[in-house]
Amino acid sequence: MFVIIAIVLGIISLIGGVIALFHKKLVVAILAAGLVSLTASIIFLLLAAPDVAMTEAAIGSGLTTVIFLYVLNKIREKNG
Repeated sequence: MFVIIAIVLGIISLIGGVIALFHKKLVVAILAAGLVSLTASIIFLLLAAPDVAMTEAAIGSGLTTVIFLYVLNKIREKNG
């Protein structure tokens, strides 16, 4: 069961990475990068590393995504 969950999470992470690299809309790319980080935190949790999982979820998924969206909004306000 663990192997199946790990494979599914890996596939989701790969799909999110490809979307983050090749999507034309920046908001979608930022959210896809956040998805990659979120799946990485779940994988860390499954591998019995809860401290790394919590750090990845808080910094990687949460804070980084919010900062990217904030900066994108500020750039659009300045140019628009």
